[in-house]
Amino acid sequence: MSELADSYVCGVADAPLLGETIGRALDQAARRWAGREALVSPSHDVRWTWAELAERVDALAAGLLALGLQRGARIGVWSLNRPEWTLTQFAAAKAGLVLVTINPAYRLSELEFALAKVGCAAIVTATAFKTSDYMAMLNTLLPELATASPGELHAARLPRLRAVIQIGGPAAPGTVAFEAVAGMGAARHRDELAGLARTLQFDDAVNIQFTSGTTGSPKGVTLTHHNILNNGYFVGRAMRLTEADRICIPVPLYHCFGMVMGNLAAVTSGAAMVYPGEGFDPLATLQTVEREQCTALYGVPTMFIAELDHPDFAKFDLSSLRTGIMAGAPCPIEVMRRVNEAMNMREVTIAYGMTETSPVSFQSATDDPLDRRVSTVGRIHPHVEVKVVDREGRIVPRGERGELCTRGYSVMLGYWDEPEKTADVLDASRWMHTGDIAIIDAEGYCNIVGRIKDMVIRGGENLYPREIEEYLYRHPKIQDVQIFGVADARYGEELCAWIRVRSGETLTSDEVRAFCHGQIAHNKIPRYVEFVDEFPMTVTGKIQKFLMRDAVEAKLGLKAAKTA
Repeated sequence: MSELADSYVCGVADAPLLGETIGRALDQAARRWAGREALVSPSHDVRWTWAELAERVDALAAGLLALGLQRGARIGVWSLNRPEWTLTQFAAAKAGLVLVTINPAYRLSELEFALAKVGCAAIVTATAFKTSDYMAMLNTLLPELATASPGELHAARLPRLRAVIQIGGPAAPGTVAFEAVAGMGAARHRDELAGLARTLQFDDAVNIQFTSGTTGSPKGVTLTHHNILNNGYFVGRAMRLTEADRICIPVPLYHCFGMVMGNLAAVTSGAAMVYPGEGFDPLATLQTVEREQCTALYGVPTMFIAELDHPDFAKFDLSSLRTGIMAGAPCPIEVMRRVNEAMNMREVTIAYGMTETSPVSFQSATDDPLDRRVSTVGRIHPHVEVKVVDREGRIVPRGERGELCTRGYSVMLGYWDEPEKTADVLDASRWMHTGDIAIIDAEGYCNIVGRIKDMVIRGGENLYPREIEEYLYRHPKIQDVQIFGVADARYGEELCAWIRVRSGETLTSDEVRAFCHGQIAHNKIPRYVEFVDEFPMTVTGKIQKFLMRDAVEAKLGLKAAKTA
């Protein structure tokens, strides 16, 4: 070739898109794999087959209709990983409702914002978990709940909210007990459910997920049956999942990683969903993999690091593991190598995407060469298009940096009730602008080199934190590292490193800089080095670098150069 091809790729499909709703997919799973285990949650003493899961979902869906919820109504779910969460996910889909997945870490103002923004008619809530007293927060937000008849709430601050459905715990006044809902549906509600199965469309909205809200108020990403069912299906195909597989899911269900890449990959492949606990615990995860003979394990990099570095790690038999996914944040190469070898996950895959794209658009294959699986996010997913563009929106050649844009079945409908913010990221040709800086090589493998917002401009030069992080991960004493920019009066920005040192080791900033000298360009060597115990991050494991930047600038009194 006389010139390098443009960085546009389109996923060649080895299977057609599924043209069905999530409810129909569950019915098909119940027929195909009736007696096989579908959902296992040891801490809740649950072990259901696909047939049992489907029957429980139908009963709950009929009960939701009996509560007066109508097609298109929004129903929130505010809980960590429990069987009731998954029942609600599938029952809402069957009843024609839109599931609003609420971050379990939310507090009062965030909860009120989310419920009000989308006009939830009902919320399924946990009672409490560790320091989170969900019912206490709801009673503060909804003082009318204490005297309301269950299912007939009229609250001043949330006028559309009618029902609070409580999972577990002593029953709070005004709430409907979760286990009671399944018994509310009568024959007419089952008939109504059957009618909905015939009339619901796969292009109907089925899920609203709030973005992390690292800048401004969280936005409600609105996704359809078609978006997320197909994404789960092709994620599963990339891992070669079958009904013989068992997926250990320690990642949050409220996020796409758990509910799409976990639950919906399972329903379309017949694999079992295995929940090691409500919140992530490295020991419980390792115990569950061994006890339940899991063949796949999911996690963000920090989860895998916690498992690998657990003092009892070597005691566990992880030989059942074959595959899994590391995603949610940039995957350090050295961590990926350890997962591959020490955890027996020879066919582990890397996945990349964003909530707005259901979420996965790139994933490595189980038989990709190791160097590709540890250094890239794989190749484009089937039926998905991607291009890399410069600041003017022109496609750049292969091998050049630019913003990654995605188009296809997976792209969201938009941000709920926010056409202007939708138009900021979704252009007239339905390209989703990700805000990520990427390079696509000659063979179509993609490397994410940073976020446009994370890019550090030092003295007019663009520096990419991911590059420097990957180099520092080679240091034997460094367990985890994050690079970000801070204000500087001379250069505009300078580099800062936050480092977590391995247990039992000591490290100095001078040692870190000495490790860099002569190996990476001088302007990539961090000026500031701080040693920390943890990084600020969202529940889904996304690092919040803006909080790190604010902390360092405040501590050191840093200010940017004045501009005209």
